This record gives sequence, C-alpha cells and structure tokens, in this order.
Amino acid sequence: MFSRRMLKSKIHRATVTEANVEYEGSISIDSNLMTAADIIPFEAVQVWNVTRGTRLETYAIEAPPSSGVICINGAAAHLVAAGEIVIIASFVDVPDKDAPYSPKLIFVDAQNRQCSAPV
Repeated sequence: MFSRRMLKSKIHRATVTEANVEYEGSISIDSNLMTAADIIPFEAVQVWNVTRGTRLETYAIEAPPSSGVICINGAAAHLVAAGEIVIIASFVDVPDKDAPYSPKLIFVDAQNRQCSAPV
C-alpha cells in the first residue's frame, strides 16, 4: 500500500521568545499550543524561520501552559534568535485511500496566543 507524507499540523508565525544554546536540544512550545496543534512531547517537528529563511528539524517539549513560550534549545539556538518569526510543522504518513488529509492549522498573535485567523 502506498502512502503520502502530509502536513499534520502547524503553528503559524509564532514569535521566538528565547534561544538557549546551553540546553541539550529541542524546541520548547507552550503546552496549550502543542495540544491545539496535536503535537506531543518528543515528536519531531520542523521549524521554518520566516525571518531568516532557514529551516531545521528537532523535537518538541512542553513549556508551561499559557506562557507563550517558543524557545529554541541547543545547537539550533545558533540559527534562531528571540524575536524572530517561525512556523512549526509536524507531518504524518497517510495511506493513499485517506488522502487528501486536513491538517490542524494554529494561528497565533505576536504574544503566541491562539487566534482565529492569520495576524
């Protein structure tokens, strides 16, 4: 059976609140945003830096709920700085019979609070 790699979810245009090179790795994401985007702890995510035009892959860890935290950790902190805008995306393999697939699209404002449409 064939499958397609599809966008599962994304957090669109989040503002990076911190970059911590001393942490072992990952991206810390406000746990409310993770829940809304159906991203679980240690799930692989891609981070697309809208400000710089760069991309990286890491894994998600939970930051406190309603904190608005989007923190790039470890070596990736050399690639993303606080205040930059990123898109955080996760993917899923979907059997052809289940495609097309509808992803969860989470939009946030400048404080990383969920909103209903792109800001």
